Amino acid sequence: MRILLVEDDRSLSEWLAKSLRRGKVVVDCVHDGEDADHALRTTQEYALVILDLALPALSGLDVLGRLRARGSVIPVLILTADGTIDSRVAGLDRGADDYMAKPFDIHELEARVRAQLRRASNRKNPVVQCGSLVFDSNKRQFVLGAEPLSLTLREHAVLEALLMRAGSTVSKAELFETVFGFDDDASPSSIEIYVHRVRKKLAASDVGIATLRGLGYVLKAIHGD
Repeated sequence: MRILLVEDDRSLSEWLAKSLRRGKVVVDCVHDGEDADHALRTTQEYALVILDLALPALSGLDVLGRLRARGSVIPVLILTADGTIDSRVAGLDRGADDYMAKPFDIHELEARVRAQLRRASNRKNPVVQCGSLVFDSNKRQFVLGAEPLSLTLREHAVLEALLMRAGSTVSKAELFETVFGFDDDASPSSIEIYVHRVRKKLAASDVGIATLRGLGYVLKAIHGD
């Protein structure tokens, strides 16, 4: 999963991004409204936007208004120091999906982020399974054959993207956009490395990643004879 975090307080932005990344989420950070609007226009769709309202250059409400005017349904969680009723109503009326006032509890924010990510993937059940591979989106943890599966951030992002579309083809370009942030120095061919690493960790299980040359990758359960 890839999230856009729009927050002009750089120390808060760094702390939030670090917390979210511990939950195996790829996070892009921008610090003003114009950069946010540009990212949302030019980058493949994010799974979620966390948006401050009091931003330099362009307000958070204007960023949100432009996003919805383009027909985007990306979930938006407003995070702002203005917790008044009028501010909440304005944000929700412009198309926000959730609203939190500062100061906030990080555990509640993480729970709200998980809830929005489930809604974005049209899944009410927090547990997703393919064969003996199980992903708990609340714990942000994979289990393979009842044993926790140890994955790096990028390995996790690859496997989650494939699992959420198990049985369907996911292109290399789609995986690249999910796994790497815009500050990462990487090329689309880097995906092959992480797919190879994930394959090795799934080896000897009943789940595998098939390569469809020129199309992408498919995660599927492997049934014995």
